[in-house]
Amino acid sequence: MLVPVNDIQLFVERAGSGPPLLLLHGFTGSAAEWEALVPRLAPLREVLAVDLIGHGRSSAPADPARYRIERCVADLLALLDRLGHARADVLGYSMGGRVALQLAAHAPARVSRLILESASPGIASDAERAARAAADDALADQIEARGLEWFVDHWAALPLFASQESMLPEARAALRARRLRGSARGYANSLRGMGAGRQAPLWARLPELAIPTLLISGELDAKYVAIGAEMAARMPAARHAILPGAGHAAHLERPEAFAQLVVGYEEMSL
Repeated sequence: MLVPVNDIQLFVERAGSGPPLLLLHGFTGSAAEWEALVPRLAPLREVLAVDLIGHGRSSAPADPARYRIERCVADLLALLDRLGHARADVLGYSMGGRVALQLAAHAPARVSRLILESASPGIASDAERAARAAADDALADQIEARGLEWFVDHWAALPLFASQESMLPEARAALRARRLRGSARGYANSLRGMGAGRQAPLWARLPELAIPTLLISGELDAKYVAIGAEMAARMPAARHAILPGAGHAAHLERPEAFAQLVVGYEEMSL
């Protein structure tokens, strides 16, 4: 269903009953990428799978500033308000993990538990953030100039996703089809507004975040294994799980093992 929040609409798929669990996909994703996980969680939680701004069936405004991560957080808080939830558990993957962490830092009283898959608190170095923002802007321009199909194939070919070659061909085809249901404007403006180069890093604030947190990294994703280990060392209530045989998108590459981790963690709070 589409839910009006602030000046946009967010698409939300709802399933199950119980305490709410908000699911936040990664860049180029949508609520649909959690389809294998939702049936496992629905007996425990009211699952709220959201299409973030610029993705799926949610609004894709023309102004890149509307995609700023701070405004995305405000939209999600408004969404929880509209659905009548004072607090929620939040699971976020990659970009969605950055949003989830910002949500917890901005409004810790609204987040009961965090599950962060292949997520980062941001880029600590000013110079590296500026370089990343410039690269994202250049890619955004290419998306608009060369089109959605070019970009989807370009994105899938990045070394970060090389481990997805282990997925079944039909699973890879379904992933490509889901990405193609997005929009060039939504993806481009997400890079311009919500890219890692444009968010304030949260590394220094991690010791303040006492929210129970499960950090998940794929064994084959060395960069995010290291980031996850460093986050776990700084967060007072976090533990780090590494999924064997998985890369950046563990929930797609090892869906059963990922589901067991998440369901087990959620069951701990019942």
